[in-house]
Amino acid sequence: MTEWTQITAAIAVALNGEREEGRHQLLVCWQTTTDTDHAQRCVLAHYLADLETDLADEVAWDERALAAYHRVSDTELAPIGITSAAGLAPSLHLNLGHGYLRQGRVREARTQLDAGLASSGTLADDGYGNLIRRGLNGLEQRVAAAETEG
Repeated sequence: MTEWTQITAAIAVALNGEREEGRHQLLVCWQTTTDTDHAQRCVLAHYLADLETDLADEVAWDERALAAYHRVSDTELAPIGITSAAGLAPSLHLNLGHGYLRQGRVREARTQLDAGLASSGTLADDGYGNLIRRGLNGLEQRVAAAETEG
């Protein structure tokens, strides 16, 4: 069974610039989770997506993260400092929407953008919340431009 401390240590490795080692450690954590470890799988897939170099693999991890998220109870992410799971939703939708747009899947990108915007009220007025809101605003502009072109 994977412990949260293992997951956060692997994330720290990846965020400190050791992408390949971080990815390896996150995959090891993923392999030791089960289909019922929704919170851990959500977080692992969320970070694994960011470490992919292949767009299709990135989107697949983002889809896994969002699928797992829908089965996470509100307090299950507390061990990693997320007091309410709802605060993770805007980021998950942002990342998946961005991936879909890069794949040319404008309609799916719009769906994810709309879900991200709808859930953005859960974000705090802090650095993380502002970062995600800026990301959603940028995605909104890119999706609107793609819809106009299409």
